[in-house]
Amino acid sequence: MKVRERLKNWIVAGCIGSTVFAGCNTTNRFRAWKDSSQTSYFQSFITQVEYPDLRAPIENGVSQSLLPFSIENPSELQTFDLSLRDAVQAALQSSDVLRSIGGSVVAAPQGQATSYDAALSDLNPLGGVEAALAAFDAQVSSRLFWQKNDRPINFDASGGAGNFFVPINVQTQGIFTNQIQKRTATGAQYAVRLNTIYDRNNGRNRQFNSDFSGFVEAEYRQPLMQGSGTTFNRIAGPNSVPGQYNGVLIARINTDISIADFEDAVIRLINDVEGAYWELYFAYRAVEAQASGRESSFETWQRIKAWKDVGSPAQTEEPQALATFYQFEASLNDALAGTNGLYAVEQRLRYIMGMPPSDGRLIKPSDEPILAEVSFDWQASICDALTQRVEVRRQEWTIKRRELELIASRLNRRPRLDALTQYRWRGLGDHLIEERDRDNQFNSLVQNILEGNFQEWQAGLEWQYNVGLRQASAAVRHAQLNLAREMSVLKEQQLRISHDLSNASRQIVSRYNQMQKNFNRIQADKERVRVLTATKETTRGLAVVTFLNQAELQLANSEIAFYRSLIDYNLSLRDFHREKGSLLAYNQVSLAEEALNGSAVAAAYDRGRYFTPRDNPEEVVVRNAVANPQPE
Repeated sequence: MKVRERLKNWIVAGCIGSTVFAGCNTTNRFRAWKDSSQTSYFQSFITQVEYPDLRAPIENGVSQSLLPFSIENPSELQTFDLSLRDAVQAALQSSDVLRSIGGSVVAAPQGQATSYDAALSDLNPLGGVEAALAAFDAQVSSRLFWQKNDRPINFDASGGAGNFFVPINVQTQGIFTNQIQKRTATGAQYAVRLNTIYDRNNGRNRQFNSDFSGFVEAEYRQPLMQGSGTTFNRIAGPNSVPGQYNGVLIARINTDISIADFEDAVIRLINDVEGAYWELYFAYRAVEAQASGRESSFETWQRIKAWKDVGSPAQTEEPQALATFYQFEASLNDALAGTNGLYAVEQRLRYIMGMPPSDGRLIKPSDEPILAEVSFDWQASICDALTQRVEVRRQEWTIKRRELELIASRLNRRPRLDALTQYRWRGLGDHLIEERDRDNQFNSLVQNILEGNFQEWQAGLEWQYNVGLRQASAAVRHAQLNLAREMSVLKEQQLRISHDLSNASRQIVSRYNQMQKNFNRIQADKERVRVLTATKETTRGLAVVTFLNQAELQLANSEIAFYRSLIDYNLSLRDFHREKGSLLAYNQVSLAEEALNGSAVAAAYDRGRYFTPRDNPEEVVVRNAVANPQPE
């Protein structure tokens, strides 16, 4: 009977083991079918394109977008006025994704900046602030195991009588361990352990058939060299290795760097919004100039055609005037529906604002560009650029992180020396928990431990030393080179920023002068058209038509050049503010973290009370009652 039970146990254990170790075999989906002779098992493909079972919502404004404008007359379309401030506000509030004109959100969505990035960095379970603080949390571990031992013993139990007899040790044992440990900022470890063992065996000379034994142990371990001190543990963390640091301070700097990246994305978004806004303003002016030139050329052609009808010799002048009219027609069509035409530029502004491609209306800028000459204090501007640029602040945070890493690597280049102390209360009992028996002090394990009759302690030092400290020394040199590299990058950034700011300042002066020249050019071309038109009307001189057509083309080009230089001048002001680090202030945009909720504020107040020394402790109770009144 005993043999059958053991055989049964072996069969069950074998089945379980084969299931566990076999695992789950993967299908050969990327390998052709081995036996292709049987058509019933033949597959005509190796793998195929599949779509995930995902029902992602689609915005109504996107799915219900109207047919985009192409060559419609803008004067016949419904428009709505939009200021630059409203455009910036709409772009910031329309989506959590910080858009950019020409961005790759479709092809490379992982590289797109969003409003979640700073929070994702702060809450990263591998390198965030909470992950770094979690290394100092209390850890609770428990284990409970039962086991059955049935072992033959190599021992002559016959006492030399000659009878062959091998004793067998039959034991039932249960082990329960429970531990809580905590690591402090100084690197110390506190631990309290409870170990309980249940033992029942067939051994001889036992007081109890089964017993409970165990102990309660308190342990304190303090690093004295490597791994000691609040500076090292807050920088590197308690579980760091040379060259890899993820302490609280490093994690916080990573969050600050992610905030700087977010601010940089906001700056680029506002830069694109302002650029698209003024480009739309220019597109309107270009359309107006081409439309005005077309009307003038059309009137000229009609007048020459009328002269031809009454007998005037206009064999070549009339086709020339008609060709000029069609040239204006083609230019107007390109100004409306070209790559950089009115409708394309308006759609780019719609995208950056988070609007659908078309909704039956046309955006019309309501703000006028700056015409006055603007000058900046150069010394103050370059000082602001070198201190307020978000790229400089981000690099300074990187340098700060490298400095902390260098400090941690130097503190880590030491042997490991720990002081260890343990204190233990042991006990033995026939029962685990039982009332105390005056005649038997071992009646209960818990009671026996609490009486404290069996106490042990241990104290000592543990020493560990890697001869040469090669890895730690390499980590120090690596940190020094990293710091030197980041300092060199900062100096190069400062040099580049000064050059970019100088170029932006030059562009402001150059484009303002260009705007003045183009304005004078318009006045001269208008006067030329007026004189030629008057000459044509008074003399009916057909020879003047050629010069008039050229003057009308030149006037349209001059108007377009003036508005181009005007928009370039305003964009140069934007570029100067961007290079100076004041683009957000220039557009009246500020960044702020969302306000804390009531529970977070109350928790912070409750914790802060205990860090403020007070002469009268009852004052804390009174203030707490006022801050958190209890319902009646």
